[in-house]
Amino acid sequence: MALHLEQSERYEGDGVRDHWWSWAVWVEGPESELDGIEYVEYTLHPTFPKPVRRIRDRATKFRLETGGWGVFTVYAKAVRKDGAVIPLEHELTLRFPDGRKCLD
Repeated sequence: MALHLEQSERYEGDGVRDHWWSWAVWVEGPESELDGIEYVEYTLHPTFPKPVRRIRDRATKFRLETGGWGVFTVYAKAVRKDGAVIPLEHELTLRFPDGRKCLD
């Protein structure tokens, strides 16, 4: 099984910020492959403050937690302890409580 990105999301709309979610992405894969990663560098949409974020926490599977209002492709590179780089990407999906996808 190859490394890949997974996500979770939670709708936070409150009538004022109707299009707002808390979300997270992390790396899934065989434990032996995850153990070989030194860090994961995520590249978010350029409208994010600090759109490039480096996560070194193996215990959380290099989980990045943030929030926002729109969908986009999350790009990442898993940098192995031996210096090899594994490119990853994930199409962020956000859903309203009724199951509709956010299309923005």
